[in-house]
Amino acid sequence: MSSTTDKIKGVGNEAAGHLKRDVGKVIGSEKLAAEGAAQELKGHAQKAMGDAKSAVKDAANKAAHRINRDL
Repeated sequence: MSSTTDKIKGVGNEAAGHLKRDVGKVIGSEKLAAEGAAQELKGHAQKAMGDAKSAVKDAANKAAHRINRDL
């Protein structure tokens, strides 16, 4: 999965999880609130993975650029 895909899915899971968590609190469903909190955490993790992939890709591109420049 690409870094952009991870970030997009992460944002979606964060939003859906936040909504579930809030609805669970309003209707008094601890199960739904917990599911929402877990989905929100999953979204945070997906976004972090996307950020990490971007950072690695950027570092590799910079290194390649330096190597090519020095040739």
